[in-house]
Amino acid sequence: MRFSLSGVLTGALLGIAGVTAIPQQASPAAAASSSSSVSSSASSPSQASSSSSSNSSSSSQVCNNSPVLCDRHYNNITHMGAHDSAFLRDASTGNSIAGNQFFNATLALDAGLRLLQAQVHSENGTLRLCHTSCGLLDAGPLESWLALINDWVVGHPSDVVTILLVNSDDADVSQFAAAYQQAGLSKFGYVPPSATAWPSLAAMIANKTRVVSFVTNIKASSSAPYLLPEFDYVFETPFTVLSLDGFNCTVDRPSDAGTAANAFSKGFMGLVNHFKDEEITTGINIPDTDNIALVNSADTSATGNLGQHIQQCTDQWNHRPTFVLVDFWDKGSTVKAADDSNGVSQASGRTNATADSASDSSADGTNQTREFGTGALIAFLAATLLMI
Repeated sequence: MRFSLSGVLTGALLGIAGVTAIPQQASPAAAASSSSSVSSSASSPSQASSSSSSNSSSSSQVCNNSPVLCDRHYNNITHMGAHDSAFLRDASTGNSIAGNQFFNATLALDAGLRLLQAQVHSENGTLRLCHTSCGLLDAGPLESWLALINDWVVGHPSDVVTILLVNSDDADVSQFAAAYQQAGLSKFGYVPPSATAWPSLAAMIANKTRVVSFVTNIKASSSAPYLLPEFDYVFETPFTVLSLDGFNCTVDRPSDAGTAANAFSKGFMGLVNHFKDEEITTGINIPDTDNIALVNSADTSATGNLGQHIQQCTDQWNHRPTFVLVDFWDKGSTVKAADDSNGVSQASGRTNATADSASDSSADGTNQTREFGTGALIAFLAATLLMI
């Protein structure tokens, strides 16, 4: 695909303000997964509703903010997640319009989200949280971000957290393992005995294996079996959506998963990408904040609603989505959409982010925006566009 020089220059000028091109993620080849304990198979929504009404856990136990979820198997719960959770639009990034969230990852966990997604790049041998390029938006070392999540997990012993890392530069699994070990999260890592075997949240909490980590573009490793190749376990819906009627439930990745029905028959879990972008110049997209209240609404009545998208996929798949990713999670009613999917009417232990939280919103490590020369930026964007 060709791009005009004017388009590249326009993109470069916008890039100075923090705009990034949206990268594609490669699908790794399927790799064998390893050992651990406790099993179950995926359940349909109808099976889930009956199991949630007959909770056998102690009535006083709360898992992920609700007693209803304690006996529910991990793969039969909708886990609401923050897309690009480390990339903030706040004072720490000069309010970069490339940022996908207004509040950081630990505030997202406080509010009830239980899935955190981030993009990782390897720079001079160090894994860093960078949006497209470390020269455009750099949220600091992966290890620092994971350490803050570890602190949150330690302080919330009744919660199961999922992390999804986009391995943009195909870094070796050993680099991710080192970051997890230094951060302290490796001790909480869950290892499923197979792609179809997932325990209840109560079992994961009792066994202190409360962190599930998926990483793209890695192979399963016996030295770090808690780092799971994403596309051995998860399929995703399309993630580049530019119109409100563009959300759908088709399988986009991995490319060899086949239909959703075929993927579920193999034990895959479904991830719904529900964030809308707007194209500002050819090949360069930014998050759409103008429609964010509608897009993030738990309602099911309007085209583009989060609730409608979840309902559509649940109906088409005969499975509730296991994972959902959204931009600007504090806008609209994202956590309510997950509660509606899970049949949760009452929840406890959540703290909503407010304007007062903004002063702490750079707490995800060493969030920073580096200086980036105009000439280098133009060259980078030209190379990025030519690779699309």
